[in-house]
Amino acid sequence: MKKILLAICLLSVAVQAQDMREYIIVSGGPSLVEWEPDKTAPRRDFWWGNFIRAARVRIQQIQKERGEDVAITWLVYRPAYLRRAERQDKVDLISNITSVRDKYGINLVWFENTQQLVNYLNAGQPRNRIKIANLEIYSHSNKVAFMFDYSNEIDTASKVWWHENDLHQIRRDIFTRDAFIKSWGCHSGESFSKKWRAATGKPMIGAIGKTNYADGHLRNWVPALSPGGRWVR
Repeated sequence: MKKILLAICLLSVAVQAQDMREYIIVSGGPSLVEWEPDKTAPRRDFWWGNFIRAARVRIQQIQKERGEDVAITWLVYRPAYLRRAERQDKVDLISNITSVRDKYGINLVWFENTQQLVNYLNAGQPRNRIKIANLEIYSHSNKVAFMFDYSNEIDTASKVWWHENDLHQIRRDIFTRDAFIKSWGCHSGESFSKKWRAATGKPMIGAIGKTNYADGHLRNWVPALSPGGRWVR
């Protein structure tokens, strides 16, 4: 009888190990206000923390839904916050971000280029055992690319992007069958989401139109769709 119970326990442990799930949040960087005063369109990112606070609230939601022991990894594009701190806000933004890690006990991974982000998705954990159950991206974007440093180093341009033509780099076996994947950036549902599904086999929810981070405190920091926008897969 003891041998039977031991076998059942070992089987249970093995099943749990095979079913480990990781929840991943990605935060791109803010623009610099110095690029914005002469623009006629709505000005971006007067507050440095748009992509940080929204991610923080989502982390809280996941822990509430899944328990505090859930495996959450937060990937943040570090150079944009260093530049923003030095040239604009004059405060230690990196410490502000790491304080979120410490408060919620999550795994914080800095990245400086898109390949580092892709590498983490593909192999940051042993993907034969730990699959990605959730991937959400808070960043500037257009219909074909995420732009992690948009208007942060170069006015109205980006040097660090994730283009839909590069999605073949993502391994198709890294996600759970029911993985939830969403872009919280502008226009992603107009092209990027389709290319994502073709490359990975998984749907990505994306926006038709723009997303709006302004007045986030009125919506519990959940980005909103601009008038006329809608979510699509």
